[in-house]
Amino acid sequence: MEATRKQIEITKEARKEIKAAFKCSDMAIWRALSFALDTPLSLRIRKFAMQKGGVLLLLTPAMETIHDKDGYMRQYFENGAMLEADKHTGTVQVFDKDGMVRREVKHCTIEQLYVEQTFAGGL
Repeated sequence: MEATRKQIEITKEARKEIKAAFKCSDMAIWRALSFALDTPLSLRIRKFAMQKGGVLLLLTPAMETIHDKDGYMRQYFENGAMLEADKHTGTVQVFDKDGMVRREVKHCTIEQLYVEQTFAGGL
């Protein structure tokens, strides 16, 4: 599974202000706002963009998620893995493409669910 990426969205007006303030190219702005570079200039551009109303986005790969009437959530990954969460008990199981349980977490927290999703996507 692709890693989560960060990106800052800004208005065209804010982009023009950044270009004027830092005397930089459109490519330099894109690299900074897409976190492609971590140069001192990129850091300053990101800070300025946020001050101008920029919105930080976390971009994650899409996956199919189904919530059924029995209280289960199932997520199906491109690699054939499946994550199944019992919403009554908080137990999460990760199955590989062959249907074998690869991990099980009881009383799974939201933070741990992200870890399990990352694991499932990497199988």
